[in-house]
Amino acid sequence: MANGVQAKKKRMNMAERAQQQMNIHFPDVPSAWVWRRRTNDGYTTLPRTLPLAMQAIDAQSKGQPGGHTLFCLWARSPDHPLITIEHPATFASEAGFDGERAVDTWRRRMKKLRDLYFIQTKKGPSGEFHYVLLLNPNAAMERMRTVGMMQDGLYARFLDRVIEVGAHAELEAIRDYWKLQREAQEAADAAVAKQIEAAKKAKTKTA
Repeated sequence: MANGVQAKKKRMNMAERAQQQMNIHFPDVPSAWVWRRRTNDGYTTLPRTLPLAMQAIDAQSKGQPGGHTLFCLWARSPDHPLITIEHPATFASEAGFDGERAVDTWRRRMKKLRDLYFIQTKKGPSGEFHYVLLLNPNAAMERMRTVGMMQDGLYARFLDRVIEVGAHAELEAIRDYWKLQREAQEAADAAVAKQIEAAKKAKTKTA
């Protein structure tokens, strides 16, 4: 709880400093030209590492970049990780695809995002991507690095940004989750091996 309060206080201080700089450098900009989250409509919450995630996605989908497709999903999210896509053509258009094969192109990008663990999907009335769950892009980036799908330079910039925004604990959390998965799998494998060995011994005795 204390950490949450400290983080909120830090964000407020950053906003206050930004406002001070704005008062100095842009004092005469009309309010109609300024977009503010607290007063303007039409906003959602985005991960600060999203631009780097978009770069990593594009690097793995050359010729068919999918980073902007992911951004459009986040921009459409209702401040919640689950999105219901009733009209794929709308999402395809916002992602920059047009023509007769726009939705097919968009679907290929969505499959790539799913393969890279940036989203999970379930079928529904509108097709394969009716229900989309936005996964933590920081966890997806860490997975990409783990399986050798991210170059050192981009990963270094990603780590710097993660530390800068205070999200390093998220990387520790996904690493701990993977460790538990490995331990569970090893225990299951050991149990199966033990059963097989016991069956062999029982067969030998009866023989």
